[in-house]
This record gives sequence, C-alpha cells and structure tokens, in this order.
Amino acid sequence: MQPDNATNFIPTVADHASAAQARPDGDPHRPRFHFLPPANWMNDPNGLIQWQGTYHMFYQYNPNGPFWGTIEWGHAISTDLIHWTHLPIALAPTPASYDSDGCFSGCVVDHDGVPTIIYTGVQREEQLPCVATGDAELRTWQKYSGNPIIAAPPEDLDLVAFRDHTVWKEGDTWYQGIGSGILHIGGTVLLYRSSDLRHWEYLHPLYVGDQSQLQPVWTGSMWECPDFFPLGDRHVLVVSVWNNHRTLYPVYFVGTYADHRFTPEAGQRIDFGDSFYAPQTLRDTAGRRIMWGWLREERDVEAQLAAGWSGVMSLPRILALRPDGTLDIRPAPELARLRGRRYHLQDRDLAPESPVDLPEARGDCLEIVAEFAVGDATQVGLLLRRAPQQEEETRVYYDSPGRQVVVDGRRASLSTAAHSGEARGPLAVAQGETVRLHIFLDCSVVEVFANEQTCITERIYPTHPDSLGIALFARGGPARLTTLDVWDMAAI
Repeated sequence: MQPDNATNFIPTVADHASAAQARPDGDPHRPRFHFLPPANWMNDPNGLIQWQGTYHMFYQYNPNGPFWGTIEWGHAISTDLIHWTHLPIALAPTPASYDSDGCFSGCVVDHDGVPTIIYTGVQREEQLPCVATGDAELRTWQKYSGNPIIAAPPEDLDLVAFRDHTVWKEGDTWYQGIGSGILHIGGTVLLYRSSDLRHWEYLHPLYVGDQSQLQPVWTGSMWECPDFFPLGDRHVLVVSVWNNHRTLYPVYFVGTYADHRFTPEAGQRIDFGDSFYAPQTLRDTAGRRIMWGWLREERDVEAQLAAGWSGVMSLPRILALRPDGTLDIRPAPELARLRGRRYHLQDRDLAPESPVDLPEARGDCLEIVAEFAVGDATQVGLLLRRAPQQEEETRVYYDSPGRQVVVDGRRASLSTAAHSGEARGPLAVAQGETVRLHIFLDCSVVEVFANEQTCITERIYPTHPDSLGIALFARGGPARLTTLDVWDMAAI
C-alpha cells in the first residue's frame, strides 16, 4: 500500500471548548444523558464503527463557536453506548488544499485491518471525496496524498450536489454511494466501485427518487448523508432530504438489491419531529444495526450563541424489520443502566378533560413508559414539563381519529426565542391493541418511540424552573392507563 501523506491533529474537543471560553454547564436546557461536546457546534454523526470492541463516534464539529462553520471531525469513544470519552480531533481542514473549507460527512471502514475514513473535502464550491487512514487505536489520521479520490462528479448528469458517503464491500470489491440529486428529477445516490478505496469507477445511480411524488413521503431535490446496508432479508437505504438549501428530514426505503441496483418496496420518514436529521448506522459485533442522528436546536441563533453550544446526538436506536416490511425502531436496551428512582402506576381510569397530576414523578431528566387502552377517547397521553399554573407544558398523546401520535410543543415555552410547533406521525393501532409511549425527556430533548414503529423527536425550552410536572389526560371520552413507569435518569 502506498503510504498516505501524514497530518496529525492533537487538540481535543475539550481543549477547543476551553479555548472558546464557553460555559454551558449551567444551562437548564443542556441535555444530561445525551451525547454532545463540552461546548460549541455539533451536527452530523460520521464514521460510526465498533473497532476492537469499542464504539467510535465521529461527528461534524466547529471548534470556534456554537455555529456552523470551520467543520472538523470530532471524536469520542464508548464501551457501553451510553458513557463517552472525548478524544483528539480526528480530521481538520488543511490550509490551501482540497479540504481547506471543511471536512464534511463520511464513514469509516475496515480495509484489511486499516481503519479508513472516506469523507467530503470542501474547497470553496467544490466538494469531492477524500481518504484518510488511521492508526490501530483510531487516534491519529493521515490524509491520502492523492486526494481527492474522485476528481469530478459524472459529467452526463445535471446534478444538484455531490457529497457524503456510504461504503460497503462485496467479495473483494468496495462500493461507494454518494449523495446527490438530478435537476428537475429528484434525489439520488450515485454508485461507484473500487478495489483499493483510492481509485473509483462510476457505475450508475443506485436509486433515483421522484421529486413530484408525494406518497409514501416526499423526498425533495437532493439526498444528503446516504447509508445503505442489509437488514434481515432486505436492504435499507437511508437518506436525508434536502431541498432548495433547506435540510428537511431523513427517510428510509426498504427493498431488494440486485445487479447493483436498489428497488424499494416500502418507506417513510425515520422520525416525524423537526429536530432529528442526518442519521447514520453501524453494525456491532452482536449483529445489531444501531442508528444515531443529529438533533438540531429549535431556538434562535442568538440563544444558541448565548448558551455556548448547539446540537445534540440522539440516543442509540436499534433497527429491525417488521413483518409488514417497515422498520422496527426502539431505544438501545443499554439505556436502562441510567435508570434511578422508579415511580409505578397501573390500572387507572382516565376521565375526559380531567388531567391526573403525578406529583411523585416530576422531573426534566426522565424515562417514561406508558401504555393506554384508548377506549372512547379521541386523545390520550401525557403532559410533560408542566408548570404549576399550566402556563407551560408539552403534550404527548395518541390521536385516535387521526391514527397518529402527536408531540404538541406549542405551549412548551413562554420564550420568544423557542420555535414551538406540533409534530405528528402515523400510528395504526389494531383493535384491542394498547398504545405504548416510550419517552425520553432530557431537559430540552423529547424522544418518543410509539409502539416501536413511530418516532418523534422535538426540542423544548421551558422558561420556568418549576416546569417539571407530569400528568395523564384523556379527551373526547374515557380511556384507561394500563401501566406506567417513570425513572429518574442519571447524567453521563
């Protein structure tokens, strides 16, 4: 193998946070059991891999403040998916080079025992694939002297953009999908192949979306952050929808992969909230497919600058195939290690329009598992982060007529800096089936898993320090709580 041109980076993420003189620890909106850097900006998860028993999380990071720009690859490790140790910066831009304006998103693969990063190097308006190789512990990285490894996008396509990478191996051959879009047609993932991860041959689009298609989900003009992997007896393509310079939401397609072409059979949004974006997965030694996504802030830029930090990583999610071909999505069981004091309640009738306060289950860092028999209710669920006078609260419930799970944050905060809204996702409940709402509340993060098939992640920013209440409610008719567990969650 030809040696790569070495460039070593030794500052840690914590060093950058100290240099920026950010003091976010006292921010009541800063999550405590979700991963995030000590300060400054974070976005996409990158290069997720389990290497020699250790989980490695790389991510888009700006060392200069809580705003997008000067993008490097932050790095952290974990042995349990929950507790993370910050490591030195993995990749930083090289001045006056092919990545002088940023080291954008990509992946890490095991190339015959050599950890190898494939990422997007940015120089002015040009965004092209690049390679770097790591040492045995993934601490120090060397950029390939022949970067960029693809000199230009395909000339025969009128492309909207060309960035972000998913790489896999079939036999002795490597394949790479690059996020893109074809003008006036829709998003696409362009397929390449290589024998050495350095020299690549363009083949054809792996799959092309239809920008005019509204069902099952609209997929915009360009796809970012592709991820392509086998799951059960199918393949899954995950992309993040970009349209007219706006990042929208990630979607997945489940289908068949043959002759190096992907044919979808089912698909929908991965998360129906406004915060979750740019997910990536890894396959661990237990055979699990684990996903993380970037949780965007939903408060004004001025509030983010004042806080000194922006961006959170989602909790790890385990993916599997459901019998109907859609994704089963549930939180990693390792999260149970963070559970503390437990509050339990069961078999409680809920009268319409008469919320049941739970004074022993208050808090802003909680795991909640609630199961409801819907009965005649049109809505049944929980009120979270509730102020004593109810001037602030977030409603998480099942809407029976609409067959949807809802996170309503329109009254979550009295702050004009908070972007309040309502998120809805489909949830078909069979006759006699209960609605199970599995909720993780972490200061400003609300992650909801409904019946292991519909996820909604939202950000909330209550202003009152005593907006900590929880209540059960039903509307439109009676319902029944079958069981409720609430745990205090430890900080990581």
